[in-house]
Amino acid sequence: MEPSSVRADVWVWAVRLFPSRSAASTACKGGKVQVNGKRAKPAQRIAVGDRIEATAPSGERVVVVERLLDKRVAAAIARECYADHSPAPEPREWRLAMPRRDPGTGRPAKKERRDLDWFRGR
Repeated sequence: MEPSSVRADVWVWAVRLFPSRSAASTACKGGKVQVNGKRAKPAQRIAVGDRIEATAPSGERVVVVERLLDKRVAAAIARECYADHSPAPEPREWRLAMPRRDPGTGRPAKKERRDLDWFRGR
């Protein structure tokens, strides 16, 4: 028998968006999981048809709930429980093209470090 609603942290863990339940709960607390465009708390109830946006370790994920799970299941079964609307991952070349300093130039100055952090998206 399928439950009528499930906790947000349990569902995102059960469908394998996060590697552990504690990671899912931490992500919910940190604002990395949104349900229907609103920030989700770990105990928020999820229902069929809800849109989940999660910043998971594997990247940005956007899924629509098609079936509720309260226990972790096999990956093949988990994929059937949601419709994936995630954006395409960025090309590998973009992720690997990080700026490098020339050897022997020393530590970056404060402004250079801030510029590097901005460029990396931190």
